[in-house]
Amino acid sequence: MSITKDTQINNRTQTYIARDEINISPSYTRSYPFVMERGQGSEVWDVDGRRYLDFTTGIAVTNTGHAHPAVVEAIKEQADKFIHMSGTDFYYAGQIELAERLNRLAPISGPSKVFFGNSGAEAIEAAMKLARYYTGRSRYIAFYGAFHGRTFGALSLTASKSIQRQGFGPLLPGVSHALYPNSYRNPWPGQDPGEAAVAYIEDHLFATTVPADEVAAIIVEPIQGEGGYIVPPDSFLPGLRSLCDRHGILLVFDEVQTGMGRTGKLFASQHWQVEPDIICLAKGIASGMPLGAIIARSEVMTWPPGAHASTFGGNPLSCAAAMATLDLLENGMVESAASSGDYLKSRLCAMANKYPQIGDVRGKGLMVGAEFVTNVTSKEPAPELRDQVVQQAFEHGLLLLGCGPNSVRFIPALNIPRPLLGEGLTLFERALGEALEMMN
Repeated sequence: MSITKDTQINNRTQTYIARDEINISPSYTRSYPFVMERGQGSEVWDVDGRRYLDFTTGIAVTNTGHAHPAVVEAIKEQADKFIHMSGTDFYYAGQIELAERLNRLAPISGPSKVFFGNSGAEAIEAAMKLARYYTGRSRYIAFYGAFHGRTFGALSLTASKSIQRQGFGPLLPGVSHALYPNSYRNPWPGQDPGEAAVAYIEDHLFATTVPADEVAAIIVEPIQGEGGYIVPPDSFLPGLRSLCDRHGILLVFDEVQTGMGRTGKLFASQHWQVEPDIICLAKGIASGMPLGAIIARSEVMTWPPGAHASTFGGNPLSCAAAMATLDLLENGMVESAASSGDYLKSRLCAMANKYPQIGDVRGKGLMVGAEFVTNVTSKEPAPELRDQVVQQAFEHGLLLLGCGPNSVRFIPALNIPRPLLGEGLTLFERALGEALEMMN
């Protein structure tokens, strides 16, 4: 979506956007002209003083809300001591203590170890390298609709939008994609889509183009994010675990967006009680500070010194922010996400009964998607309507993001007060009504 002539923009906002256009890469995607000045909790203000409700959390990053006092204080306290001392060559307590805590919390039975990076893409790259090193195999399986990042290895797994790949090939060889099961748009009518998706890998990929004994890892989002907030059938992740066990393949969960309480559990995979061999984390782990991590079984993380490292990975400020974030998550925020998510979905389902253009409402916790269609029978996607709804919501003071070709994602802070959540949903319904009138 682009800025239109009808959009009212005050002078400071307009000036900053003009300066951005001159100085910053055009590869970024901005849905609407919001130039942030400050934020507190679930409320943000632009440079012209206008208030908005933030249902984006910096793309599921500020899970504890903007500028949570406990996180801010932890960062300040660490900054007074020292800001950087690379954990790749030196030791410091904060990194060790965070690793201990993540190992304790991870849904992996038995000993595990942590590698720190700066982002989700770095976590994916680390997981890909570790899987190759440990297994001695060269291939990977990912899924259509997946988003794992934009660096070359991560991009080779990503299959969300062709624009993300266009002009960058050839990418990493040895990556194959399978269909991610979608109960709303089941490509296997009459079959359980989770079981069918696993069978497709076993009976089609392994039988025709991908020797199973050459696959190092299957890399999957427990709930698909950029692809449309697709919640898989209950059979899917257990089926992948069994498939990997049969063929000696590592199972890697990309919990970059789904982790850190977002789905009403600390890790989304805990909804299905399936253990991975490697977990990839970032986004909500440090409430906005740059931090990525992989947690792997100790028996898997056997690479030697020098095999992989990151100068800024697990920097002291980010580790301090992560410890404060985990304190908050473990003291009620995860449960709050589950409760608020039930309310959010109930409100959206009520709207779906009123507006047949909302074809599906899905999600867990405060990771919820609403899919727009032109016809509930044909389920024809309505991307233009989705875009207009997001634009109208912005006009009314609500920040939203799309996902997939025709869905809106709802990812407010896990501690959003119920009155603000209700206010945002009222604004969303108003935006939907206006968008429908504009497009008729």
